[in-house]
Amino acid sequence: MRSGGIQSSTWYSASSSSTFPHPPYLTSASRHCRLSISQRVSRISLLSSCSSGLSKTQLSVSTQRNEQNLLSVGVGAEALVTSNAPGVSNEPLVAEEKIGVLLLNLGGPENLEDVQPFLFNLFANPDIIRLPRLFQFLQKPLAQFISVLRAPKSKEGYASIGGGSPLRQITDAQAEELRKSLWAKNVPAKVYVGMRYWHPFTEEAIEQIKKDGITKLVVLPLYPQFSISTSGSSLRLLESIFRDDEYLVNMQHTVIPSWYQREGYIKAMANLIEKELQKFDHPENVAIFFSAHGVPLAYVEEAGDPYKAEMEEFVDLIIQELEKGKITNAYTLAYQVLIFGILL
Repeated sequence: MRSGGIQSSTWYSASSSSTFPHPPYLTSASRHCRLSISQRVSRISLLSSCSSGLSKTQLSVSTQRNEQNLLSVGVGAEALVTSNAPGVSNEPLVAEEKIGVLLLNLGGPENLEDVQPFLFNLFANPDIIRLPRLFQFLQKPLAQFISVLRAPKSKEGYASIGGGSPLRQITDAQAEELRKSLWAKNVPAKVYVGMRYWHPFTEEAIEQIKKDGITKLVVLPLYPQFSISTSGSSLRLLESIFRDDEYLVNMQHTVIPSWYQREGYIKAMANLIEKELQKFDHPENVAIFFSAHGVPLAYVEEAGDPYKAEMEEFVDLIIQELEKGKITNAYTLAYQVLIFGILL
């Protein structure tokens, strides 16, 4: 009999919360802040009141327009939340429009000298280390202390994989392939890369977007599942940049908060698993082990972080896809306590 399931540790527990922080301009939907988007309806107004403590910035989602104009980016109607700035037309894209796609990622040290400042940037983010309000003035001193303490061991890890993180090269390659694909579909978009904790920083990407005169922007975090500490942190940074910039406030933008359920992605994962299984003499006896990054329990219980639920649904979708090919191996999902798999 087949055995399979999802292993969960005290790092997580089920969440009953329905709120987690999102930026008012760059608001995204999740299972914990359920925003009903029917594909039969051409326009639905959404209010970001589900984000506690944030202004009720009105958002608008046009599913017909999004399906027509953004499908080539791999976007489904239910994954889109669009902010329409005042005075920006909702008509289909035309040649005069300058379209941009901003890919958001974590970033990583490109050489061993980058390791300590990269770690400082990481731990200085309150989404990574949350301190009580009374002690928030210690955020940067604590980040400095931890980064200096951990840098030697982290350098050893990065040295073992070539002296730095390959993430920038991989992300740049993804950006170029996406650009080619969009141009092949007659969508002359420019694709930008913005990293949260190292070069090219998100701020650098935004400056280039402004210089290029982009009028419509798709924001695509490269984290398949949404989490406060990953996509959420990058989107809050973007919100702070947008809020203080008249050009950006008046630019129409669309955010793709998560995309783990996309059919192509699910099929790609299932195909990779099937390919690896075939390397064994008896593939039917091999257990499939899904390893995911963990987030603090408080994020799930208190802030309503949807990451755990989205990850578990993601695994379920892969298993369902494998079952279509008569692959019924045992499987399990476990969470790492490492932060984003960084070599700490």
